[in-house]
Amino acid sequence: MISSTELRYALVILDGLGDRPHPDTGGRSPVEAAATPNLDRLAREGQLGQILVVGPGIAPESDAGVYALLGYDPVEDSPGRGVLEAEGLGLPMAPDDVAFRMNFATIDGDRRVLDSRVGRSLSTSEAQELARALTAARLLDDQGIEVRVAASVGHRGVVVLHTEPPHSPISPNLSNTDPFYARTGGLGAARRADDPRILPIAALDGTPAAERTAAAVNLWVARALDLLAAHPVNARRALAGRKIANGLLLRNSGTPGARIPVTFERKYGLRGGALTEMPVERGIARRLGLVDRFVGPMGPDREAGYGARADAARKLLEESPFVYVHLKGPDEPGHDGQALQKQEVIEAIDRSFFGPFLKGLDPGRIRLAVTADHATPAILKGHSDDPVPLLLWGAGVAAEPATVPPPKFGEASARRGSLGTLRGAQLLPRLLGLDRTPPS
Repeated sequence: MISSTELRYALVILDGLGDRPHPDTGGRSPVEAAATPNLDRLAREGQLGQILVVGPGIAPESDAGVYALLGYDPVEDSPGRGVLEAEGLGLPMAPDDVAFRMNFATIDGDRRVLDSRVGRSLSTSEAQELARALTAARLLDDQGIEVRVAASVGHRGVVVLHTEPPHSPISPNLSNTDPFYARTGGLGAARRADDPRILPIAALDGTPAAERTAAAVNLWVARALDLLAAHPVNARRALAGRKIANGLLLRNSGTPGARIPVTFERKYGLRGGALTEMPVERGIARRLGLVDRFVGPMGPDREAGYGARADAARKLLEESPFVYVHLKGPDEPGHDGQALQKQEVIEAIDRSFFGPFLKGLDPGRIRLAVTADHATPAILKGHSDDPVPLLLWGAGVAAEPATVPPPKFGEASARRGSLGTLRGAQLLPRLLGLDRTPPS
């Protein structure tokens, strides 16, 4: 039980939860098709609505979505995805370093992207071996730029650029090599790519620093692809008939010295904690001054993993008046087009996370919000700008009007819910009782 009479708040973000109808789930979305008795009970006892996370026409990445849901501006307050990933990994960086989020990928001889995640089969140890080789090769020494590559989880990693006088400065105002993500007004957003190829980096502001950095990164990518093609990791994978990690997709560069927002505690007057699985969310927690409870990626036993996360979230709730929980699960099967698998993950979260998390929880002493940082419809195999479901439950939250059939956690009930449609930035004020304005 919560040990204090002080009201507590919890925000559970289910990564990529939002979806669309899919033939594999009976013409319903994976969320609608999922058996979710715990979330359905909360839907009957609480209120439903939907969230347009960033804005119409913007399919946000997770970092932008999380910033918005925590009440921050993902353009003005975020240093960029690359910086957040690097800070989540604990990499030392100078204020003017430039950091990219990176994917190892599988490409053909024309730089066409065959698989942007190497079939999700690249092990973290293999990625670390490739990253060490790319760093050790010092491929931009002749440009006066040090390049460090660090692997994080599976195919994911970061690239950090560093330079010092007398060499000219570098700039983060750059486009992406990743054809599946665009920088729009400083914001990273997913996009469709009919003929995806590694793109050349372009300077976004025309300054000498940006032009120098763009030219250097393009040179580094060319040299790095040659190194990867000949690397023993890829030779072993080819012999085993597995996809090779011979491509590099870079996106959303930034500098750690830019855009330092006010801390969560100063913004809302509440101490906060964060339970996260991936480096980017850990980086956000650190940036915003949230107590960092990093549990790492899910292991092979999904049920035990969600149970452990429920226990960790309850303990964190004992220590902090506000807790943000980020569960990666639904996003990956959405990207892979696996609607049935996404349904199964949602059911596991309901059963093994929400079941124990809610046990013994006094609804008069907690207010809980459940939503998503973006939609990842399995039918699209990528992010979309679709509104995502929102559930609000607990202290001071009146129940939805009785309906036949009763409300179910999912897109259909969310569209009809009494909360209406909120923007991402409206969620925290609504959860904390700071905003009494009606929804749009």
